[in-house]
Amino acid sequence: MKKSFYALLLFLLIALFSSNYVSTRNVFAGTPGDSLSLAPDRMFQEEDQLIQAIISRYHYKKFVFNDSLSSVVFDRYLKDLDYNRSYFYQGDIDKFEKYRNKVDDLLQEGDLTPFYTMYNLFRKRINERLDYSDLLLKKEFDYTKDESYEWKRDSSAWFKDTNEMNDYWRKKVKNDALNLKLDGKDWKSISETLTKRYENIRKAINQNNSEDIFQTIMNSYTESIDPHTNYMSPITSDNFKIDMSRSLEGIGAQLQSEDDYTKIAEIIPGGPAFKSKLINKGDKIVGVAQGAEGGEFVDVIGMRLTDVVQLIRGPKGTTVRLQILEANSGTNAKPKEIKLVRDKITLEEQSAKKEILEIKNDNKNYKIGVITIPAFYVDFDAESKGVKDFKSTTRDVKKLLSELKEAKVDGIVIDLRNNGGGSLQEAVQLTGLFIKDGPVVQVRNADGTIDEDDDPDPSIYYSGPLAVLVNKFSASASEIFSGAIQDYGRGLILGDQTYGKGTVQNMIDLNKLVRSTSEKYGQVKITIAKYYRITGGSTQMRGVIPDIKFPSVTDVYGYGESTEPSALPWDQIKTSKFTPAGNLSPFIPKLKELHEERVKSNPEFDYLKEDIEESKEMNDKKYVSLNEEVRKKEKDDLEEKRFLRENERRKLKGLKLLQKGETAKEESDKNDPLLDESAHVVADLLRLEIG
Repeated sequence: MKKSFYALLLFLLIALFSSNYVSTRNVFAGTPGDSLSLAPDRMFQEEDQLIQAIISRYHYKKFVFNDSLSSVVFDRYLKDLDYNRSYFYQGDIDKFEKYRNKVDDLLQEGDLTPFYTMYNLFRKRINERLDYSDLLLKKEFDYTKDESYEWKRDSSAWFKDTNEMNDYWRKKVKNDALNLKLDGKDWKSISETLTKRYENIRKAINQNNSEDIFQTIMNSYTESIDPHTNYMSPITSDNFKIDMSRSLEGIGAQLQSEDDYTKIAEIIPGGPAFKSKLINKGDKIVGVAQGAEGGEFVDVIGMRLTDVVQLIRGPKGTTVRLQILEANSGTNAKPKEIKLVRDKITLEEQSAKKEILEIKNDNKNYKIGVITIPAFYVDFDAESKGVKDFKSTTRDVKKLLSELKEAKVDGIVIDLRNNGGGSLQEAVQLTGLFIKDGPVVQVRNADGTIDEDDDPDPSIYYSGPLAVLVNKFSASASEIFSGAIQDYGRGLILGDQTYGKGTVQNMIDLNKLVRSTSEKYGQVKITIAKYYRITGGSTQMRGVIPDIKFPSVTDVYGYGESTEPSALPWDQIKTSKFTPAGNLSPFIPKLKELHEERVKSNPEFDYLKEDIEESKEMNDKKYVSLNEEVRKKEKDDLEEKRFLRENERRKLKGLKLLQKGETAKEESDKNDPLLDESAHVVADLLRLEIG
């Protein structure tokens, strides 16, 4: 992306708003209410109109804010408030319906009062439900009844009356209690734990202020246009900056709130969470304890995100224990306990790393080099200061390739799994290590102009057999690199279809667009451009389709850009002029055949397929039994299945078998079946090319 475009955009915005917008924050007063009633702050009308003007003029997508989009924003706001349809009644929704086709008019006029009216009723309904939940905890439940709890209600009908609502909440609280009972807790402990949990929810919702609601309203609008266009309030913006500077301390994970849970939003490459391989994006943290052992777990379900973060953060070298509900687990799953030693993540720890896999393929021995790239990084500060040997992905990989060539490897796998992107410049330069010259990616700007980013180095640094391993969480710069390698015919793409994020965002500080004011504004992240492959197809939505697909649990849960209702569509532009480096398509049918034949006798792939089926079965269930005997059997069966599977693995690897109730003290899963299979595919390719 050309820096001049960003500079021009900022210049135009400043010119537009510095003359047209004068602070009106003292004109509109918030309406009074009780202690739990919130009203829009005086200055939000101006900020609302400023945000709309920016997005309507400069967003990549050309749109009209009409009744149709108004209805989408209305539904998104309702979903942001009551995702699981657990608080509002149908009667509440009927009263709100008068706003459905007026959201465009309301926001354009800066009239935010209806949105606060909806929120105030939502907060009232939550407090009513928590009052009722507290009453339910006065007496232990009867777990012998044959009844079920509907735990997935996001597409269910709204409750008609209090009787329906109470019945649902009785079952919800009973389910919470049964989960704890199945973990061996007595009623006294259960009631105390749930009382604290519900109080956390009450505290979190009652601490929300007018600015929090304004941010929710604005994001209901911005994210209805594009999932990556967002508004951050001044406080959120400040916290974001702090997180960016401190995110490399602690466990190395970015967190978000979702339906009373603290969810793993991102894993920071090189951090304790990343190195442990015990936490994944989408996992939920339900408990936090301090110290390697002994410290009592704090139940964090319903706790405000900032409070959870404070519990998890701590001095370097100290231990934190987490209870994790895995992303692919159902309501019967037992939280997994893990230990992480807090650390500060350095650029060195995020760097690309190499290893050599020694395999036997078709009765021949092969050495396959593996380069794992967790992110596309560059030390911008050192580069700008003219430091000769500044650190970057391309420089590090170049060095690793040299070492692997010296070790006389037969082929190389570039592992980009869970690599969410980073520097576009590095994706382009890294591609250049494997091709002679030519374009790597096309960037189409909001004004329709197209820029091409070319390989700056005409030399080829590695010309041998190559594969790139990707998964659903390989995104952005990872998709640019893997797409270019595929389009040039330079290497095979293996694994899962990538995420499909083919858009470019820029951050705009609203404070720079208005005349001097004592008030503080937030920031807008806006989509301003789109990536395209050199063959003309966008990486948006479709991502990169692997030449050989490996089974993946993520297919069950619908991760990826294509699951976002407001995602920009896939489209095409003209193909770039480029000369292919090779043509691997004639080999792919035979490579697929060899792959499928090999995995038939690989038990790890059988386990993976079982996991996929198990996850699909759990994900498809909307209801769960509240009968203790039934639930206990389901839980015991699942634990027995996993215990037997673990011992099967250990037996195959010559490790000591576990006894019932014993926790594995050594990793039995250090090998990576997908990486091993990738190495075999590279060996297959080498044999076919030679033969």
